[in-house]
Amino acid sequence: MLPLLPDYRVRQRDFLLEISRALTEELDLDKLLSQILKIAIEMLNGQAGLIALHEPLSGWKISVSQAMPDALLKYLENWIARIPAENDPASEQIPEINRFLQDVSMGLLSGVGLPLIAQNEVIGLIYIFRNYPGMYSVNDRSVLSSFANQAAIAVRNARLYTEIHNEKSRMDALMDSAADGMLILTPDHIIERTNPAFARIYGVDLSQIIGKNYDEIFKWAKPPVGLTLEQAEAGGWPLSADAQLYVEGDLVRPNGNLPIPIGITYAPLLSREGTLINIIATIRDITRFREADELKSTFVSIVSHELKTPVALIKGYVSTLRRDDVRWERKVVAESLGVIEEEADHLTELIENLLDASRLQAGSFELKRSDVNLPFVATRMAERFVTQTQKHHIRVDFPADFPVVMADESHIEQVLKNLIGNAINYSSEGEIIITGTVRPDEVLVCVKDEGPGIAPSDMPYIFSRFYRSPETARKTKGTGLGLYLSRSIIEAHGGKIWADPRAEHGARICFSLPRN
Repeated sequence: MLPLLPDYRVRQRDFLLEISRALTEELDLDKLLSQILKIAIEMLNGQAGLIALHEPLSGWKISVSQAMPDALLKYLENWIARIPAENDPASEQIPEINRFLQDVSMGLLSGVGLPLIAQNEVIGLIYIFRNYPGMYSVNDRSVLSSFANQAAIAVRNARLYTEIHNEKSRMDALMDSAADGMLILTPDHIIERTNPAFARIYGVDLSQIIGKNYDEIFKWAKPPVGLTLEQAEAGGWPLSADAQLYVEGDLVRPNGNLPIPIGITYAPLLSREGTLINIIATIRDITRFREADELKSTFVSIVSHELKTPVALIKGYVSTLRRDDVRWERKVVAESLGVIEEEADHLTELIENLLDASRLQAGSFELKRSDVNLPFVATRMAERFVTQTQKHHIRVDFPADFPVVMADESHIEQVLKNLIGNAINYSSEGEIIITGTVRPDEVLVCVKDEGPGIAPSDMPYIFSRFYRSPETARKTKGTGLGLYLSRSIIEAHGGKIWADPRAEHGARICFSLPRN
């Protein structure tokens, strides 16, 4: 028959079991340490106590205390805060506390303390006070050691939990703030997590994506460029942790949304043993990259076409005039030189437009403002264009009291030149009217022709860079930069430019400029 355990041994065992249960249930470190301290004080017949911890960033501080006089606690807080980070409180600081208690109490207070050690590192100390003299026994220290071990485990677990929680919070913040869509897939392609960016790209709520199989979400409108995830895995992917995949294609979207061009990067997450844990997919909306490529192709096509014609004409006329076997009449030479000059002007205009577009793109577009008399500028531009057409009548109609505005005169001339030039190019004949209107805070200038007008389908795009209507592009030359530059110039002045959709016959383009 086993002998009965002494009462305090039974109590110690019960308390340790209670604390062990609390370690698995309580996530609040301060509450758990308070419970450990309370039991330790009771087991050692103490009256007060404290637990101090060393935090990697903030140093030493008292985490919990019980029944400590305010003056003594304040003194100890200041004293413990000055402990160097590399000091071992078990060997140096606890004897100092003992000597301090002896001095201030004239031997009437005693205490015992032990370090909290986790993974061979001193992370804190526990100290119990008695209000009567006397030495602590070996058994007292053994009991306190049990609670110190439990406290060290609690601190270690709490710090591990905090680290995991912080890492999760960082991952949540990273995924939620990322501009690109992100998916975390299981090895069998179930979507464990996604982020708001992908939900926006795909056009549904997050709840409709999480838990679905990858194949249910990713359907391609046409075969993508690059190996798909399924094709890569069929070939043995991933062979290493650095084995990334990239594929581009048009993703089919639900709810009537149009397919969207995306680029996906797949990266494997492997265990130390090389087992696949997750697949991380990063999804980028490449609509703008696709548009940029199309814009580049359009630019190359338009510029090459626009350069080819004047260069061919100039070369042809120069080659003809240089022939030694023919003596050209003065009239023929003058006409040929006129064509060469006209085409050279056309090239100069093209280059200037391209340079202006480049300056706008780079943000280096500047205005040189001065007083501008818009009726005078409009009349001057009309007279310049009269010599270029015999099928159009250009009329300027401004009120007599039209105010002077502060603007960049050369750039306003450029806008009027583009608008009048378009009116001549896109109307075979008829009247072109340049009108001005005065409003309290702004002035309006409109250029109207009697051509076929602007198709409703072209209205949203006519001020876009390099845009040309497919129908008119075959009949008239141009780069599609005139209205784009005009809009940029007017907006730089603080005004607006638009095509009047109510024009009954022909096209009517208007712009406004602020009076102040």
